[in-house]
Amino acid sequence: MRWKVCVYAIAKNEIKFVDQWYESMKEADWVVVLDTGSTDGTVERLRELGCRVEVKEINPWRFDVARNESMKLIPPEADVCICTDFDEILHKGWRDVIEKHWTADAVQGRYRYTWSFNADGTEGTVFLYDKIHVNRGFVWEYPVHEILRYKGEAKHVFVALPGMQLDHHPDPGKSRGSYLPLLEMAANENPENDRNIHYLGREYMFYRRWQECIDTLKKHLALPSATWREERCASMRYIGRCYENLGQPINAMEYYWKAIGEAPYLREPYTEMAKLLYRQEDWYGVLFLVDKILKIRTRTASYICEAEAWGSLPYDIASMAFFHAGNIPMALNMARGAHDRAPSDERISKNIELFDLLIKKQDEINERISVAGIAQMSIPEKRNPVSYDLAASMAANSLINQDPAREALLSMAAEVEAEQEVEHNSRRVFTPMGVSETELINQAASGR
Repeated sequence: MRWKVCVYAIAKNEIKFVDQWYESMKEADWVVVLDTGSTDGTVERLRELGCRVEVKEINPWRFDVARNESMKLIPPEADVCICTDFDEILHKGWRDVIEKHWTADAVQGRYRYTWSFNADGTEGTVFLYDKIHVNRGFVWEYPVHEILRYKGEAKHVFVALPGMQLDHHPDPGKSRGSYLPLLEMAANENPENDRNIHYLGREYMFYRRWQECIDTLKKHLALPSATWREERCASMRYIGRCYENLGQPINAMEYYWKAIGEAPYLREPYTEMAKLLYRQEDWYGVLFLVDKILKIRTRTASYICEAEAWGSLPYDIASMAFFHAGNIPMALNMARGAHDRAPSDERISKNIELFDLLIKKQDEINERISVAGIAQMSIPEKRNPVSYDLAASMAANSLINQDPAREALLSMAAEVEAEQEVEHNSRRVFTPMGVSETELINQAASGR
């Protein structure tokens, strides 16, 4: 059996996206669009491409009303319906995935969605999406961050659609200014809806309205229906961020620890806490938390995941923490781990160059110390940055604080800078203090 498939969408002034959007959607039997007031030629171009387009202004504006109106354009003979936006692209071959995996009793499907991309083009936030459904029993609800609500009589059966991929490439120039008043509307309509209260609190954070965010998210956490641990964890993390911005690090720390306790299987709360300790220059605290982060290998399939926790950041801050703790080989190891995940980051590349240089200079110092009859500095073996033994590497701190060794190392500092004079300004390791190479080597020698 071949399923009949319809893609449906809402649009307003999307001319820059029309062609690429349609190109990725045209595997459907029908493509239908509700235009809500375009003035840039969107309607005309869509019709040229063969889409069915109806025009209707929605006043007052609500996303759920607009999407429910767009569903009325779906032909009654359609079996499978897919809702997308114009800044989204379906990977070629998605129709074949539906034909292979959709079943007669399926009601809704889940597929992979890349919501954001990093600056280097790699994937950022990724989760499962479910805006594909049968042509009966569904309505859209909520003024913004709308969801599909199933009200049909058949059993609500989800089907997995492995291989179906939707990418989101938002227009950075498009305002999201309507979101806050719509979220406030949603909260007023249903003040006990934990999902919308969470979204409202997050929106206040985006607007830097710190205290309103805190108050709203504490309300979310107090709701009896707020039981989803990942969302509760996110509310606690956001409260911590707001306290930091209000200059209350102790309160921030309290909520970061609460977030860890709420969902200890997620990287994100450990990452928030590690960043706070990094800013406080608590290097061993950073290393403890990065150790926890890197032991979590399974990424959640929900939307509440943050790209930085799964990218170069844990390795990057661990590299700096090892440096300040005096373990240059492990700093180098972790910097390489960061570089593997962010190969185009010039700062990380330069950190690797400098750590390499410091290790080479340590070897030269050891030779001088040996001649002087002083115990040599031991350099621990390089370890895999994912599976390093934190306790062992901390115990094997490579830079001893002996005065003769320190003097020898300081005497080499001038040579380091002389050799690197041309590139001096560009070869600084990333650090909150922004110190020079001489100062870095001085810190390393003193075990800081």
